[in-house]
Amino acid sequence: MKYLVTGAAGFIGSAVVQRLCALGHQVVGIDNLNDYYPVSLKMDRLKRIEHELFTFKELDLADREGIAELFATEQFHRVIHLAAQAGVRYSIENPMAYADSNLVGHLTILEGCRHNKVQHLVYASSSSVYGLNRKMPFDTSDSVDHPVSLYAATKKANEMMAHSYSHLYDVPTTGLRFFTVYGPWGRPDMALFKFTNAIVKGEAIDVYNNGDMQRDFTYIDDIVEGILRIQDVIPTRQEDWNVEQGSPASSSAPYRIYNIGHGSPVKLMDYIEALEESLGVEAKKNFMPMQPGDVYATYADTEDLFKAIDYRPQVKVKEGVKAFVDWYKEYYGC
Repeated sequence: MKYLVTGAAGFIGSAVVQRLCALGHQVVGIDNLNDYYPVSLKMDRLKRIEHELFTFKELDLADREGIAELFATEQFHRVIHLAAQAGVRYSIENPMAYADSNLVGHLTILEGCRHNKVQHLVYASSSSVYGLNRKMPFDTSDSVDHPVSLYAATKKANEMMAHSYSHLYDVPTTGLRFFTVYGPWGRPDMALFKFTNAIVKGEAIDVYNNGDMQRDFTYIDDIVEGILRIQDVIPTRQEDWNVEQGSPASSSAPYRIYNIGHGSPVKLMDYIEALEESLGVEAKKNFMPMQPGDVYATYADTEDLFKAIDYRPQVKVKEGVKAFVDWYKEYYGC
């Protein structure tokens, strides 16, 4: 089968490409290689793949003509769309980057799928869409009308755009709301990477909301397994579905939304403790108030996904944090 993976030089994207190639699929990966964080890390992720079934193209999602030509030329069977401008706090500083990548970019992918009869589009949404929700765990049947960052708003928009294409053009789409993905080759702007950098250098770590936060930390291998399995669960029309009685996560159109997370939130201070244990160093902590755009807790109700793919995350936080630390030490030679 022939796949397009967007964000192929990214944390999740590069891991998905590796698994697809190992399974014998032909993969074309695209990425614009922007400098939101060091491009050298992105290039090193690509070097890890180096598989005869993989072709990489440097291409920006907002390049309408380039994306259209790519789809027309390659004729993909399925698309895994993971590219986006990430980061809650960065969306406060540079909102226009999110319009180009997350809105225009998502639309170019939808158009490519529409005009080239792609079997299934799986795309990255985010737990951030739950915004001001306080009911735990977060359920895909909940309203997500009150995002607290522009990043979250663009991800909700992605879901709505996908639904319109599913409804109008019969494009089967599945959105995955990711919950705090971590592990080796992760993004430098994520907490685990930032904490490790600081601790290794003997610097204090910034602990927001005085450490009173929880996250549904999900290890990269579990995320990849979920993505690959859900690819084979292609949504179909449900003619008996209606807005009054149906879940927002489904539709009469071939459209589905799932949470993808571990399903068991961990206190931030316990996460830091696991990192300290793996590094053998106690962190200096700079306790700070909650940051704009942050939420107190994330906790995924993932039962719908587990039933659909017959898989539950396997990696616990201590094991996952240690794997990241081992990679970090090897990669940076410390």
